[in-house]
Amino acid sequence: MTKLRPSQDAYGHAMLDSFLGKDCATVIIERDDGYIDNDFPVASMLRSSPRFWPTLDRIAIKYARGRVLDIGCGAGRHAIYLQQSGKAVMGIDISPLAIRTSRLRGLKNARVCSVADLSRKLGTFDTILMLGNNFGLFGSPSRAKRLLKRFDGMTDVNARIIAKCIDPYSTALPQHLAYHRLNRSRGRMSGQLRIRIRYKNYASPWFDYLFVSVKEMNGILSNTGWKISQVFSDSDGPAFVAIIEKDSEEV
Repeated sequence: MTKLRPSQDAYGHAMLDSFLGKDCATVIIERDDGYIDNDFPVASMLRSSPRFWPTLDRIAIKYARGRVLDIGCGAGRHAIYLQQSGKAVMGIDISPLAIRTSRLRGLKNARVCSVADLSRKLGTFDTILMLGNNFGLFGSPSRAKRLLKRFDGMTDVNARIIAKCIDPYSTALPQHLAYHRLNRSRGRMSGQLRIRIRYKNYASPWFDYLFVSVKEMNGILSNTGWKISQVFSDSDGPAFVAIIEKDSEEV
């Protein structure tokens, strides 16, 4: 894993500043076609009570069971709730300052780790949590397939993945549709974003982030040992949660 330098940990700086009550600048998500999104909800990342969460998150968290691995835990909003509910939970994030923030907020088991570096060395789990649209952390369909097979070896036979994602096709905005076309012309999936996070004078490295439809997710899961068992959609937006379980037919 390439460790983030402090100057690259834009996300972590924003989390820590917000937790410490400092005046926070706008967090910017910059896409490689020049598109800018400045609507990143930093404050909501610190809310560990489900009453402040989106409806889909409140539904999804009820499916967490056993020992939980929270991938991309950020400031720990989901992991801390699960910990307070009596579950054994480990939170991981590539951002050192996000992990520092989650520990300051009381998360007992939090580690700096990239999704690409996950292995059975961390132990075995009953639930892998990928809320916060963190199915996107797979980055590409090929890396998703490779990591999903690795997750199979890190989990119990009755394990599940709880993954939130954005359907990239639930938009009519010309700038997004043009980006889909650009991606396809480059041999990428329509919703395969190339982005970086900017905050104050900090900027993360560029990285891939994957948005897929339910149909595309099913295709990625094929031959990985996993399958979708349930889907919950957001009636007011493009988000959905997939409950993904072991595929006994592929064993």
